[in-house]
Amino acid sequence: MSGSSDKTQQPKRRFHIPTAEELEKRRVEAKQLLSNTNIQIDMSTSILKPQHPVDNTPSEPTSNGTNGAQPTTTTATAASPTPTRAPSTPTKQARAYTQMVQVNELQRGNPLLSSIRNVRWTYSNTIIPDFEVGRSSCILYLSIKYHRLHPEYISQRIEALGRSYTTRVLLVYMDTDDSKVPLREINRVALLGDMTLLLAWSLDEAGRYVETLKAYEHKQPDIIRERVEDTYVGRLNSFLTSIRSVNKTDVLTLASNFKSMDKVACATVEELAMCPGIGELKAQRIYKAFNDPFVLPLNE
Repeated sequence: MSGSSDKTQQPKRRFHIPTAEELEKRRVEAKQLLSNTNIQIDMSTSILKPQHPVDNTPSEPTSNGTNGAQPTTTTATAASPTPTRAPSTPTKQARAYTQMVQVNELQRGNPLLSSIRNVRWTYSNTIIPDFEVGRSSCILYLSIKYHRLHPEYISQRIEALGRSYTTRVLLVYMDTDDSKVPLREINRVALLGDMTLLLAWSLDEAGRYVETLKAYEHKQPDIIRERVEDTYVGRLNSFLTSIRSVNKTDVLTLASNFKSMDKVACATVEELAMCPGIGELKAQRIYKAFNDPFVLPLNE
């Protein structure tokens, strides 16, 4: 009989799924257990909610010397908020923003923008210069024709720029043939405003200037700085070879014949032409390099 009863016994279920009657029975039992408390149970959400604020003042003692029976209260403390990580999207957007050339809204419609092809750029209404190519680098753009119409414009822009940037470039587009007089005025304004003057004879060249300044934003200046020898002969070669058609062999010839730079600067064309390898044309160029004025008169 025991064997038959074991065979007829139902197998145990691994998971017990309560029925609706069992759930209702457990809910009634839970209400009875908490009937003496101020906690109500929300069965739909299973969250304990205090029905009334808890009074923590002690009760007056009874006649037998004991305090009155106080219902056991349980308060549900609010869980402290867990720190959440800041979303990474704004950081990526800020990084992408700094990798672009910032263009002032005033430059909308400028044909120069179509020549900026190798770097990304975006409009900005929060910058003062025309182009911001770095955190400390900016560009002011000006054309000769516009300067003739509004000669006070560039001075006002430089004054509004203040000292916000360390690398300050004034990019001038040479869109006229006769530009000696306005260029002299612009050069003076750039010098007084602590601006680096760059001249471009086409919009493509001006666009390459903007692209290069952005591409070399975090580069060291040594990669574009001329490497000059720190010796006297090296400095002498660097200085004299800047004269057209004068090479290092000519520098050695001049140094061996005149013995000093002062004598080379004071020599006449005939004295320079007497040196071997230096003809009359080179002699005239060397003489003009030391004797011609730096600034030409306005009538020339």
